[in-house]
Amino acid sequence: MRYPIAIEPGDATHAFGVVIPDLPGCFSAGDTLDEAIDNACEAAELWLTTVFEDGGDIPRARSFTEHHANPEFAGWIWAVISIDVAALTPKNTGRTA
Repeated sequence: MRYPIAIEPGDATHAFGVVIPDLPGCFSAGDTLDEAIDNACEAAELWLTTVFEDGGDIPRARSFTEHHANPEFAGWIWAVISIDVAALTPKNTGRTA
């Protein structure tokens, strides 16, 4: 599944902050843009695994258009991460639900 991510630009003294709007409370950061995107993938996988383990439903990704219209993310950089949701299910991780 592909999820849009919003990246707050960093600088020499601040990390790039990342929010995954479709996964409430899921956020990450990185010292470089590449690191921020990689860390967002890891954060999303952990978030989704926890949802599976708790028996919850996986949220569907909303469109870029919908997210881009949110003034909270004005001036942020947008990217997409791809998560293999099926690989995170308890059946495939060896964990029990």
